[in-house]
Amino acid sequence: MSLSKELVFLILQFLDEENLKDTAHILERETGYFFDMKYFEGLTLSGNWDEVERYLSGFTKVEDNKFSLKIYFEIRKQKFLEALDNHDGSKALGILVNDLKIFASYNEDLYKEMTQLLTTDDFRKHESLSTYRDTNSARIIMMKDLKKVIEANPLFRGKLKFPNFRSQRLRRLINQSLNWQHVHCSHPQPDPVIKTLFLDHVCQPQDNHSIVNNPPPSEVASAPVPTSPSSCTFTPSTVTHSAVSAGTVDLCAPRNPAETLEEVKDSESLSKTGTLETLDEVTSGFTYPGQGQSSVFRLPDDFPKLVQKTLNEGSSPVSMDFHPVQSTLLIVGTIVGDIGLWEVLSGEKLLSRSFKVWDIGACSPIFKAAMVKDPCVSVKRIRWSPDGSIFGVAYSKHILQLYSYGGASDVQPKLEFDAHVGGVNDLAFCAPDKKLLVISCGDDKIVKVWDAVNGVKMFTFEGHEASVYSVLPHSKERIHFIFSTSVDGKIKAWLYDNLGARVDFDAPGHWCTTMAYSDDNKRIFSCGTSKDGESFLVEWNEAEGSLKRIYQGLRKPSIGILQFDTAKNQFLAVGDDHLIKLWDMDNLELLTTIDADGDLPASPCVRFNKEGTLLAVFAKGNRIKILANDSSPKLQQTSENNYLASSSLSEILSELSISQISSVGSAGMEDGGVPVNEGTRSLENVKPILTEEANGNISNIYYPPQFQFLSLPAKTNKVSSLIYNNAGDSILALGSNVHVVWKWPQNDLNMSGKATTKIPPQLWKPKGRSQLIGDYSAGTNPADVVACFVFSKNDSYGISASGGKISVFNMLTYKKMTTFMSSPPMATFLALHPQDNNIIAVGLDDSTIVIYNVRNDEVENKLKGHFGKITGLAFSEVLNVLVSSGADAQIFVWNYDGWERMNRRSLQIPDEGPPLSDIRIQFHQDQIHFLAVHDTCLAIYEAKKLECIGQWVTGKFSAEISHATFSSDSQLVYATFLDGTASVFNTPNFHLQCRIDFNACIPLDIRCDVYPLVVAAHPNNPNQFAVGLSNGGIHIIEPLESVGKWTALPPVVDPLA
Repeated sequence: MSLSKELVFLILQFLDEENLKDTAHILERETGYFFDMKYFEGLTLSGNWDEVERYLSGFTKVEDNKFSLKIYFEIRKQKFLEALDNHDGSKALGILVNDLKIFASYNEDLYKEMTQLLTTDDFRKHESLSTYRDTNSARIIMMKDLKKVIEANPLFRGKLKFPNFRSQRLRRLINQSLNWQHVHCSHPQPDPVIKTLFLDHVCQPQDNHSIVNNPPPSEVASAPVPTSPSSCTFTPSTVTHSAVSAGTVDLCAPRNPAETLEEVKDSESLSKTGTLETLDEVTSGFTYPGQGQSSVFRLPDDFPKLVQKTLNEGSSPVSMDFHPVQSTLLIVGTIVGDIGLWEVLSGEKLLSRSFKVWDIGACSPIFKAAMVKDPCVSVKRIRWSPDGSIFGVAYSKHILQLYSYGGASDVQPKLEFDAHVGGVNDLAFCAPDKKLLVISCGDDKIVKVWDAVNGVKMFTFEGHEASVYSVLPHSKERIHFIFSTSVDGKIKAWLYDNLGARVDFDAPGHWCTTMAYSDDNKRIFSCGTSKDGESFLVEWNEAEGSLKRIYQGLRKPSIGILQFDTAKNQFLAVGDDHLIKLWDMDNLELLTTIDADGDLPASPCVRFNKEGTLLAVFAKGNRIKILANDSSPKLQQTSENNYLASSSLSEILSELSISQISSVGSAGMEDGGVPVNEGTRSLENVKPILTEEANGNISNIYYPPQFQFLSLPAKTNKVSSLIYNNAGDSILALGSNVHVVWKWPQNDLNMSGKATTKIPPQLWKPKGRSQLIGDYSAGTNPADVVACFVFSKNDSYGISASGGKISVFNMLTYKKMTTFMSSPPMATFLALHPQDNNIIAVGLDDSTIVIYNVRNDEVENKLKGHFGKITGLAFSEVLNVLVSSGADAQIFVWNYDGWERMNRRSLQIPDEGPPLSDIRIQFHQDQIHFLAVHDTCLAIYEAKKLECIGQWVTGKFSAEISHATFSSDSQLVYATFLDGTASVFNTPNFHLQCRIDFNACIPLDIRCDVYPLVVAAHPNNPNQFAVGLSNGGIHIIEPLESVGKWTALPPVVDPLA
């Protein structure tokens, strides 16, 4: 691809990022470099025929080839039929004469037939048009055909896929250009000013120019205000301060025109400019106007600006806080009410807790009613106490909880408050008179202060007229006070008494505002967003209650409510416009931006640790990125929970002192299944990551009552498939063709209504309905039947196969909506397309995979390559791929945009394992890695390259694996064995956390004949899983509440031995 063509793609990306989509489509059409199929489809389905042909004309004309002829004919034919359907004869005649006449030379008979349609009252009477239903369905059918013709048209080859490169690439190149120009200045200044891209930048010698500062901000015209908060009344400043410019510098031609990028014509000349090698070192400090700043050239070397670790929380994080003493500990709260404690150096998740009311009897009737109406609870704020011995969690409904922290994963419930009516929006700790207090605020417009030791309410501050959004305690000159902000934009200050607010003034934006002091407690800042999306980052004159600085560079309008933090008494950081934006506290202009390798939400939460050496930021996909600098303590690549963020996955294996399997795991496969890499070795020589002998601490076994379990009686002969619904309040067991649904009630004993071991579920079926029965083909050997089931995303529908036709059920009524695809061949696995519930991937026992469109009742594609029945299918929406596994021990990767095979790999099976055996697969939460399960081994693969990054084999002393699955947060793997035990492993290195023996849960007389067949993980609770047994029974398994998660136990004696 030429540089000029690449430049066009960069511009297209820029236009898309700036939401200039119409301009982008014009450029696509005029250059003919990229055909946007989605845009074309939108035009077609909306019937914008003039624009359809205008856009198409940039890529092909009617006469170019037979494919182009077909495309234009179908479009104009549809336009003609729609005119006839609307009984607009004159319009139809015009289309026939002006648009369709050109096709008469290719097929004159067809043109005559279309002419005759003008004389009929309903063109559907024509035999070939009898299936035409309505305009919308006809357009959909036509568009499907057009896609296939366009993809087959050689003129569109290489134009249907946009090149893959990092976001904001054009901005990055401009930044590098500005740095390059500045590096080559004769007299580079420490404070360069960049005000235009139209001229090359040159710094003038200081004696050749003068820096003219704007006059200082006007003094606030107000009466003298006492400095003591106890007697002052702050008034908002009425002065709008303009930005203080660092001065102006004339920009003229560079000293050597040959060194400008205008003279660089190709990549060869770029490589000859030796200075470009240093661009990466200086780019961080310089960004183009509107993105970067002109007063500071680069960030300090010790600033955390490089992504060193990525944590996968499991659900969307909403609040986080670094430990004040152990600066690498990060506490996180999520949108589903979970809390997680991370050691960010190793990436290990030390703790995971789901929301639970500790004492429901002490809660108010209002809270109980709110929970019955809607049991969903999210974390609003999570904060450490000043010494890190306690942390508090504020929830979206009434509750404030305090936990004591004793180090490592030692977290114990301490105090619970039914603190506010509605949401508890913020909390903070303070210690006036050396007494630890916790402050809360809520939707009830009240600020409350509680004793953090005994739970006694100390103060109640009323006076806000809207929900209180944030609180900030502070002390000055031995006077302790609290700032609070409300969603009507009011800021108030309170002393620890009952005499009302001492301060009352307006925040910029008049909506959601948070405040923070610098680390030395000498300067106060706030960041707020208005209802219209206008955001403000400001510094306050604390004595006067007026604005001292208004920082520039925030997006207008902002997308969401902005959050900020301070570091090192020098820097301000704000999550804005999918970036981390940074300011020097003493300069109004934007210092720089950090994209953290992309994938940040629009307004990400940012948080520094106390030393300012680490910076955490929320990322898409429920992730948290940890930024550090080269001088920070090395973030280890051996993270159990964070192999996803490492730059070299093979380094993980070497640091674990485990023989690498990269030569097997990373070798490509030819069509014949032979590794391309000549250095391929057998597992005997390479060694697996861990074996049962090396990893299994057989004394580390849980027996009842060392774990909680709930046994559900058998309602079918065996459990062939077991699955929780997406809501986590039901579990479905499928045995042969009988579906059994257990649903947990929502009551005072189970406020959330989620699956739990505390109360038994109810066998659920709609009133007047019998059991849910799938289709079963007569004459099929029951032993050969593979039962499979999948829920739709909202749990409304279930798709099931039990040896016969595939059935679609309404899960609310048990009504069978439709059936399709008769047996044989028999369906052996089902997976729903992540972007369209109407498209199902069906694995068959004849080794093929069918892509079936339920809406259109047709097979869209058939994928071939396996040599045994299909045993696993899994989609990744991140990678746009479908991964398949079969009884031939093969794993395939298919691109689901065109259903092309991308890669293929043979699972490396230990020598003692059967060569042909079922392999099940499941994607990790990151949608990049997947778990492969075989009778004798477990493995984790990177999906695109099919590189094996971790493997565990059973060894000679372990029973065969019957099934395995990731926990809901993908930090654990639950595996069941034919000897009636389960093992809990950490990922990705398969370190054995513990083993669970639930044989004691099974009656003695049948114990030898009953074993687990399948395991399912709860979708929200990472420490709960269920096993389906060979006799049809089900066990729900959880750790003891006092432990909270699956951890190692000291050696114990089997009480039943």
